[in-house]
Amino acid sequence: MTGGGADVDFPIGYPAYLAPEVVAQGVRHGVGNAGGIAVYGVSPKSDLWALGLVLLEMLAGRQIWKESSVVKTLTDILKLGKQTDISSSLLAQFCSNRKDISDDILQILRSCLVYSPTQRAMAAELLQRGVFEEVPSTLHPTYCSDFWSADGLRCANLELTTCPESVEDADLLAERSLDEVYHLWGLAGGDLERELVSHGIICCKPAVCTLPNLVLEAGEVYGQARDRSWLLNDTTVTLSISQLRTRLQDVPGEVFFPLLEEEDVSLEGTAMETARLPLVIRERDTEYQLFRLVLLRRLLQAYPYKCERLWKEARVDIPPLLRGHIWAALLGVKGNIHRRYEAIDKDTPIQTDRQIEVDVPRCHQYNELLSSPEGHTKFKHILKAWVVSHPQLVYWQGLDSLCAPFLFLNFNNEALAYACMSAFVPKYLRDFFLKDNSHVIQEYLMVFSQLIAFHDPELSNHLNHIKFIPDLYAIPWFLTMFTHVFPLHKIFHLWDTLLLGNHSFPLSVGVAILQQLRARLLASAFNDCILLFSDLPEVDIERCVRDSTSLFCCTPRSATFRQHACPPRSPQNSVRSPSYISGTYANSKEPENNGLGRDTVPISELKMEICPRISAEELLELCEPARSRSEPSEGRRSRGARPRALVLDVRSADEFSRGHLSGSINIPAGTALTPGGALCPAASNSLAQQRGRVIVLVGNASRTAATVAAHLQRLHYPKVCILDGGISKIKEAGLLTVPSPQI
Repeated sequence: MTGGGADVDFPIGYPAYLAPEVVAQGVRHGVGNAGGIAVYGVSPKSDLWALGLVLLEMLAGRQIWKESSVVKTLTDILKLGKQTDISSSLLAQFCSNRKDISDDILQILRSCLVYSPTQRAMAAELLQRGVFEEVPSTLHPTYCSDFWSADGLRCANLELTTCPESVEDADLLAERSLDEVYHLWGLAGGDLERELVSHGIICCKPAVCTLPNLVLEAGEVYGQARDRSWLLNDTTVTLSISQLRTRLQDVPGEVFFPLLEEEDVSLEGTAMETARLPLVIRERDTEYQLFRLVLLRRLLQAYPYKCERLWKEARVDIPPLLRGHIWAALLGVKGNIHRRYEAIDKDTPIQTDRQIEVDVPRCHQYNELLSSPEGHTKFKHILKAWVVSHPQLVYWQGLDSLCAPFLFLNFNNEALAYACMSAFVPKYLRDFFLKDNSHVIQEYLMVFSQLIAFHDPELSNHLNHIKFIPDLYAIPWFLTMFTHVFPLHKIFHLWDTLLLGNHSFPLSVGVAILQQLRARLLASAFNDCILLFSDLPEVDIERCVRDSTSLFCCTPRSATFRQHACPPRSPQNSVRSPSYISGTYANSKEPENNGLGRDTVPISELKMEICPRISAEELLELCEPARSRSEPSEGRRSRGARPRALVLDVRSADEFSRGHLSGSINIPAGTALTPGGALCPAASNSLAQQRGRVIVLVGNASRTAATVAAHLQRLHYPKVCILDGGISKIKEAGLLTVPSPQI
C-alpha cells in the first residue's frame, strides 16, 4: 500500500511495537517515486515481535511505554538486548498477575520476544502450540468475494438472513454491498473529487509553485517542494447518501427481492420508460441501475445454475458495475481460478519478457488505471502467465490490447482477468497466436472479404477495383478484437454484444464499420483509403452494435465457416450454446455430420471465389417457408409464407429435368448472361422478385456456380452465395425432385 514506505512521509510502524532490528536499521530518505521514507529490516518475524508486545499488553491490561517519548521508547527497545529473557523481564515489570498466565501463553511470549530475528520463531511454529488446537486445520487463504474462489459448493456453509417483517420499514439500501451503494451514490449526483476538495484533501496550487529552485545540467533537481497528493492521507470523509435515499424513495421494496423462478421480472413506472431509452442513458439512471444490479447480482450468485437466464438478461444490457463478473460467466469461467493462477510461474525470465516490457507502456495509456505503475505490473503478470500456460502459442503484438479490458474490469483480481482472457482467446481467436499464423489469418480475411461482397456488393467491387484488400487494414481489428481501434468505453459496449455471439460475430462487426464509412470509401482512391484508415474517423459504436447484430442474424451461418474456427463444445462441458443473439441463427444446433455440411476448402481455391459458400444442410433449411416470430417452432407456417432463399440452378436444361431441388429456377450458365455482360431476361425477372432473399447458385461443380455468382456480384446483387459441393451433395442424400413426364 505504501511502496515499502517510499510513498509516505513518515516511518511505517508504531514506535512502541517496532522490532529491535527495525529500530537498528533506521530509515533512509529520498527513495521511491514520492521521495518518501523506506524502513529496512522489516520481515514477517518483525510482526511476531509486535504480536508478542500486543499479547503482553493484553495480559498486563495497559500499554507499555505509553508515557515515554519516542526517543526513549526506541532506546528502551534497543536496551532489551541486554536481557537474557525479555518476556520474563517485561512481565515482572508490567504484569502483576503473572501466576495466572498459562504455560502455553508464556511459551508464545518467549518465542515472540526474542531479540535476534534469526532465533525468533516463525508463525507456522507458533500454530503448533496447544493453545491453537481448536483452530480448524482446513482454513485457507481468503480471496476477494467472487464466484470463482472454490471448487465445491458455495452454499456449503450458507447462512440465511432473516427477512424483515415489513419491507416498508426496513433499510433495504443498507443491505446492499458497499460497492453497489457507492456506484448508485455517484449516479445520484455524488462527486468524490468535489467532496475531497471541500475537505481540503485535494489542494490546487499554481503550476509555478511546483517548479524547483535549481536544475543542474545533469538533470538533478533542488529546492522542489514534495507533491503531497501522491502521499497517503488517512483522513476519513463521511459521504452523505441522503440524496441517494431521496432518489430511491419511490422504488418499491419488491425490487430488492426479485424472484428468479419467474420468467420475466416486470418493470414499473419510470424504470419501464427508461428501459426503452438508449444504453448510455440507461447506464446513468439510478433507479434502472438499482433494478439491474439487484437482479444480475442474484443471477451471478446462482451461477452456473442460472446461466440460461443470465444470458437472456445480458441481451438486454449489462450493468457497468458487474460487467467483469458477467463477462466471466458468459465466457464459461468456472472452478478455483485463484489456485490455477497462483500455480503459474510468473517470475522466471522468458524470451518474451523484453517484448512485453516494450508493449505495456504503450497500451491504452490514456486510462489512468492502466497507465499507473501498478497497472503496468499487473499487465506483465497476466501476459506472462498466459504465455507460460500456453506453450503451444506465442506472444504477438496486440495481445496486450486484448488483455486491457479484462484487466480494467478486474483490476484487483488478476486471476479472474487471466481466466477471462484464457477463455476468450480460444473462442474468438483460435490459432491466431500460433508461431506461424499466416494460414489462419489469410482464411479469416478471405471469409471477411466474401462477407463484404455478400452484404454490400457495390462497396466490395469498389475496394477490389482499387486493390484495397482487408490485409491492409483489418488484421489489427481482428487480432485485437477491435481493442487496438476503439477506446475502452466503446469496447465495453461492443464486447457486451460480441460475447453473446459465436466466433463469426467479429466479422459482422468489421462489415458494420465499413458500412458506416461507406460514403467516404466509395469516393476514395487507394491512397485516400490508406490515409482514412491510418487515423480511423469517429465510429458510432451504438449504431455499429445494432448493424453488426442485424448482419450477424441475416448471414447464413455456414457462409462464415472456417476450418480454424473454434470447434463446438461437447454437451457435458458446455453450460450454453455458443451464441445467444437470435433465435434463428445463434441458437441453432451445430451442423451434424450427415454429409450435408461444409467441406474444408484450400485457401488457394477460396481466393478465387468472391461470394461465400453455403452448406447443403442450411440450404434445405432456407428453402422452407419462413415462420413469423409469433409462431411456435413446431407450429404451421403462415399462409403466403415463402422460402428465405431463391435457388438458381445453372446446369443445363437437360440436367435440370433429370432432377433438381424443389422450388429452384433453371437458368443455364451458358445463357445466363448476354454478350454485353447483362443478365438475360429470364434471370433478370427471377432476381427482381427475390426482395432480400438469399440467392443460392447451384451447379454440377462449385467453379461454374462461382463464375455466375461473381457476375451477379459485379451487377450489385446482394446476398449471393454458392452451394458447397454442388448438386451432387443433395443428390447423394436423395433429396432431388424429378418432374413427372408429360403425356
